[in-house]
Order: sequence, then structure tokens, then C-alpha cells
Amino acid sequence: MSKTVLAACGVAISMPFAAAASEAADTVRLNDVEIVANRATAKTPVAFSSVTKSELEKANDGRDLPYILSMIPSLVSTSDAGAGVGYSYMSIRGTDASRINVTANGVPINDSESHRVYWVNMPDLASSLRDIQIQRGAGTSTNGAAAFGASVNMLTDAPSETSYGEAVFGYGSYNTHRETLRAGTGLLGNHWSVDMRLSNIGSDGYVERASSSLWSYFGQLAYRNKATMLRLIAFGGKEVTYMAWDYPSREQMEKYGRRYNPCGEYTNSEGETAYYPDQKDNFVQHHFQLLLSQQLGAKWNLSAALHYTKGDGFYEQLKTNRTLIEYGLKPFVNEQGETVKKQDLVRLKFNDNDFYGVTASARYTHGRVSAVFGGAANNHRGGHFGKIAWVRNYVGEINPLQRYYDNTGKKFDANIYSRANVDINRQFSAYADLQYRHINYSITGVSDNYDYNTGSAAALDVHRKYDFFNPKAGINFTDGSHNRAFASWSVAHKEPVRDNFTDGDPNHYPTAERLFDYEIGYSYTGSIFSAGVNLYYMDYKDQLVLTGQLSDTGNPLSVNVPSSYRMGVELQAGLRPCSWFEWQANATLSRNRIKNFTEYIYEDEWTNPIENYIGSTPISFSPGFIFNNSFAFTWKGFEAALQSHYVGKQYMTNAHSDEQALDAYFVSDLLLSYDFKKIAGLKNLRIALAVNNVFNERYESNGYAGAGYYKDDNGQPVVYRYAGYAPQAPTNVMATLSLKF
Repeated sequence: MSKTVLAACGVAISMPFAAAASEAADTVRLNDVEIVANRATAKTPVAFSSVTKSELEKANDGRDLPYILSMIPSLVSTSDAGAGVGYSYMSIRGTDASRINVTANGVPINDSESHRVYWVNMPDLASSLRDIQIQRGAGTSTNGAAAFGASVNMLTDAPSETSYGEAVFGYGSYNTHRETLRAGTGLLGNHWSVDMRLSNIGSDGYVERASSSLWSYFGQLAYRNKATMLRLIAFGGKEVTYMAWDYPSREQMEKYGRRYNPCGEYTNSEGETAYYPDQKDNFVQHHFQLLLSQQLGAKWNLSAALHYTKGDGFYEQLKTNRTLIEYGLKPFVNEQGETVKKQDLVRLKFNDNDFYGVTASARYTHGRVSAVFGGAANNHRGGHFGKIAWVRNYVGEINPLQRYYDNTGKKFDANIYSRANVDINRQFSAYADLQYRHINYSITGVSDNYDYNTGSAAALDVHRKYDFFNPKAGINFTDGSHNRAFASWSVAHKEPVRDNFTDGDPNHYPTAERLFDYEIGYSYTGSIFSAGVNLYYMDYKDQLVLTGQLSDTGNPLSVNVPSSYRMGVELQAGLRPCSWFEWQANATLSRNRIKNFTEYIYEDEWTNPIENYIGSTPISFSPGFIFNNSFAFTWKGFEAALQSHYVGKQYMTNAHSDEQALDAYFVSDLLLSYDFKKIAGLKNLRIALAVNNVFNERYESNGYAGAGYYKDDNGQPVVYRYAGYAPQAPTNVMATLSLKF
């Protein structure tokens, strides 16, 4: 189906209503009726968890969102800098960030090409969030990148009906600091309101030189009447972050210490080890959303979202002993009369991205039927190019405007869907969800990889079209009070990401993936005790699994495997025997396997491969056991919580190699706070102290690994393996003071 036809379908859905409801999952109060446009409910047969505004406020100590969500079942978080500020990531059920769909007010947040979410570009976003729902598995139909392990649905703050002001100040280990200012006008003239936030977060990082300087903002202008809510939202941030993704090896950490950072390292003219001071990532990202919610009578709720995201930035990187012709430079003759073909140089790599589109849906509720009809059409253009800023002792002219590579990614992504819940009787309901998705993706130009066969930068001429049909069905049981049970079957498809084409093995170009997701769940909710169990089996065809290697830009590389699966059980329990104590725990036991895996090992970059058949093997970065536990105490204004996280052993490649594995770790955080109500003219004064990794666990939560071979004197291949590890901070603290006016 062409993009024209799909666009027409989207318009046809929205035109009869004059305003559409976006996957924007908007929750507003209109005529005292709460409208939830696109969220799982107690009658939706999916596994999900919700994080409320108050929970976000208590957990928000300035660290990135993956750490704020660390108690979510099956979730693992990690940080390049080691302390949760800067480049941070999360995985759910072993699936990495590029396979987790993320939306804000229903608008896709995942980068269209990499499918990743860079939380460093949106620091302190949690301060402007109303709540978050995390759906595990394929979940409900959503906009943007496919949910191949989970989806994270964020709602920004609703317009406040009353005026307010808030100031938050934090300081802690590694010179980590946070300053946040929030204010709102409340209702003006009974229709208008304005909300604003400005944040500054900085940290030196636990890892050497892994500093972050982060600014962010949020602004909202809203209009409302009895049946309409119109909001203009802008949020974004600017980040300058010193690189820390070249993780050290075990040997380097033993020699130089756990905080050692090899990024930017070189030998100066005196023969001493030095570090390039500007080995930094610089990026600015702005999100603009125009959201309309409309109530039409008692049966229809409608809304629409127009959105635009602008991302622009570069990273500066010293590279040592680089082949000059790979950067469009000629070898030169030095003062000693020697021809220099390799030299140290500084390169700049740029991204200039534009993403815009419309999302729309209409919700119908009447009697036993609740249905949603919707869709989206989004367009992305990403410019990727590189320049050389400096070459050591270079003889010749360097044109600072000359691009040694230059390519453009273009992507059109559209989907239409309909889903419905039908109450069979008071206890049972049936669910169906049908989505059609079309993608047209191209990359043209030349890449940053050099092709020695042609003597020039490798040409990129990628043109792919994908058409996916994603049905979902299930049945749900609830007795309306304590018990809920469900069973569901879902299909999801996912296209490859940019790095699969530009940095992957050219002999094994990527194909699209397919997932059959089977889920069965039961939960009991009581006033004192609650418990739940969820069984899942995720059957993949051509799954793109992480190889353990990183691209030149620090992103993980993947390769298709014909047959693989993830299966497991998620357990949850909670106990509140009295008003001052609460216990919560969840655990995931899983088995994640590639059924018949062959490892390809190369003599050089993508040349002369040899095969190593392994057979059934664990999927990389997929721990078999994850456990979270929380003990929380409250007494008047005082709160204390001890949160613990256990993550089992993870292999960093699919070769099942113990020398390329992350050891299991157990980390506990102590959270203390006290609220002073209406003191000194304030609505609230809150002081908090977070003691992270309170038992001083020495652990690594991420890394990279790979393999190669060389030939011995007899011409026989000798395989070698290598690995780098991301060390995480020992005991560290963060103190926070919050003032509400």
C-alpha cells in the first residue's frame, strides 16, 4: 500500500470527527468524566505496571528515567558514567532499548532510525510527567517503533487548576547537582493556564571524565471548556557529555582502577599519556506537540496530536593512528622525509534530524463495548555527516567544511488500527486489536566506512519497504473486586535499524523480525495482600539479537537469527499489614535461547569469516533471573525505603563464553525523606537523602565483546576474544531539598 493510500486512510478516520484522538493517551477531566484514550485497563489482557505522579516525585533524585523505573518487573538499568546521570539505558525481558516502544502523550519518542531513546537528551523529564504505564510484551497497538519486549507510555503533566511554584535543589557524590524550578498559573479566566519547568543537572560521573552538563525545559499553554482541551506543549534539552562508552577491559581496570576511562586517551609529544579534553557529545533536542481532546456526548471521546521534533548536534572525538585516506585525506611527507599514511586526528560526527507527523484516534464506549479507532502518519529526515577538525603534524590543507562522509536517512511510517473490548458477561470480556503498519525507509549517500575495493567511502543505497499486519486477541476475567486473569496472543513485526545496514556484516544484510507473544496472567488484589503471576512465551522469527559489539558511534550491533525465543514467569507480591509498613517484591525467571546459532568470526573487519557452530545458546544480555524487593516505612512525615535489585549472569555475546560475561550482582539503595507541611509560609518542604549501593557492591552492568582470529605459522586460525565492562559506582549519596509554594 502506498503512503498516499495510507495517508488517505488516516484522514478518513479523523475527518468525520473534526478532531481525532491521538495515541496521545491523554487523560483529562471533562464534565467530571475521566477519559483514558489508549492505556491498558483491568479488562485489557496484557501485563502492565503503572507509576504514579507521587511515586515519580519520591524516586526522582536527578538520575535518568531508567533508574527511576528500577522497581518495574523484568527491567534492568545501566549507566555509562556509572552513577545514573548522562547516557543511561534500560532493558525489559532482556530486550534492549531499540526494541522498547516509548511514547510521550502518544507521540513516538524512539529515534526513527536507531529506534533508541536517548534519555540524556531529555534530562529531568520525570519532573514533568503525570504518570507512566509500562506494558510488557507486545502490548496494545502503539505508534512508532514496534514493541518487541515492552512499551513505555508517558503522560506529561495535566494543566493545573491552581497556581503553584516549586524549587528543587540536590547535591551528591561526584559533584552531582540538580536545580529544578517549576511554576504554574492555575486557571486564568476559567479557561487558560500556563505551566513551566527549567532544570539543570550536572555530574562529574563515577567513571573518570564521564562528566555531564544537562539543561532541560518544559512548557505548556492550555485552553479548556466544558468539552474541549487544547494544549501546546514544548519540552527538550541540551546535553554536553564526555564519552565513556569505550568500556575498559578487566586487565585495564586491574592496572588503572575501576574508574579508568579509555576514551580520549593518547600519547603526547613528551611520550606521556594524556586525554583529549573535548572528547564530548553535544546535542540539542526539542519536542513540540499540539494536543486536542474533544468529548462528543456520552459515547465518543476524540483527540488529535500534531508534533515536531528537532534534533541537532555532533560529537567530537580524537582517534589515534588512523588511516588518512579513510577520512578523505592524502598521505603526506613529514620533516624526516617519511611518508605518513596513519596519524592521530580529531573528527566531528554530526546528526541533523527532523521528525514530524500526526496521530489520531477515536474512542467509543457504550454498554458492553469499548472500542478505539486510530492511526498515525509520521515522517523523518536524518542527515549524517562527518568532518575532520585536526590532524597531528599534517602537511597540507584541511578544509574544515569538507565532509568525509555524508548520507541521509528518510523514513515514512504510518499505521492504522482498531481494537475493542466486549463484555461477554459481568466477569468475562473479549479483546481484539488489529493494526496495519507501513514503512518506507531509505539511506543514500556515502558512509563513514571505507571501501578499499573502490578506493572511496562505501556507498549507501538502501531502499526498503515493509508492510506489517499485527493482530492481537485475548480474553479477560475480573470479578470486579479482588481477582483478575487473562490470556492473550499477539503478533508484532519490526524493521531493522540504521546500524544494521550501515555497520553490520555486508554479507548478511538484515531482514524484518516477527514475534508471536503468548501471555497468561493472574492477579489478586486485597486491602492487605496482593500477588500476581504472568507466564509468557515470546517466539521470534529472524530476531535481531545483540552480537555484543558496538558500532563506531557506541550503539550495539545486532544480527538476525532464524529461530529464537524468550520464555519466563513474572511474579509479584505486596503486603501492607499496617499503615506504616509496606513490602513489595517482584521476580522474573526466564529462559532466553537461540535454537541453532552459528558464530561468524572474522580475520579482519568483515573479511575471511570462519564458522563456529554453537547450537542452542543463551541470548546476549538476557539474565535468567531478576529480582526486586522494597521495604517501605512511613511515620507521620518520615519515610524510609530499602530497595534491592538482583540481576543474574549475562553473556555479552551469543557464544556462551564465560570470559565475555557480566557477573550477577545485588545492589541495594536506601531512601530517606521527611515532609514538613505548611512550614514558614510554604505548602510543603521536603528533605531527602538517597544512599545508592548502600552495601558497596563492586559490579559491572553493561559492556561489549567480540571475537577475531589470526593465522599461526601453519596457517591455522587462532581465535581470540575481547570484552569491555561498564563499572558502576560504589556507595554514593544524593541529598535533595524540595520547596513547594
